Formats: sequence, C-alpha cells, structure tokens
Amino acid sequence: MKIKKGDTVIVTSGKDRGKSGTVVRAFPKKNTVLIEGVNMVKKHQKARRSGSLGQIIEKPMPIRVANVSIKDPKGGKPSRVGYIIEGGKKIRIARKSKAKLD
Repeated sequence: MKIKKGDTVIVTSGKDRGKSGTVVRAFPKKNTVLIEGVNMVKKHQKARRSGSLGQIIEKPMPIRVANVSIKDPKGGKPSRVGYIIEGGKKIRIARKSKAKLD
C-alpha cells in the first residue's frame, strides 16, 4: 500500500468525491484508510450507565485505498505515487511533479 499515515489525500470517487484530508490510520490488510473528516457516518450510541443519555455520534469510517489518491505537494491536484532510489534508500515521490513525499 503506497499511502501511509500522515499523508494528505484527495477522494477520487464516492459520495465525498473532491474532499481532501489527512490519513489518520491505515489498514494494509483490509486495503483501507481512515481520513479525517471524510466518509462520516452517524452512529447511535446507547446509554451506558443509568442516568446517562444515549446520543448520536458522527465518526469517520474507513474508505478503500483505490478511491483516494495522494495530493501533489506542488500543484495540489491528485497524483500517483512512485519510487526512486537515492543513496540506497527507497523514497516516495509524486509522479505528477516528481516532488518527494517522505
């Protein structure tokens, strides 16, 4: 998976198409990422203790990696991720502008 925690991404398809945010958590086994403020759902939470009230919480849900792409640091548009090797290290780059992501 080429997208990691802390990356700024743009949603390319789905109900939140065009929105951008930072990756809060990545789930490589499920091929999904959790993005701040994107794919929000309302969850009805039951009252835990007697005397407390139930409530409706809005929380982000994971979105498939195929439906997001990295935001180009220079242009701000969606870009694919590539790799180059510099000094024996593998470095991620944005394919559109060749800017380093790491």
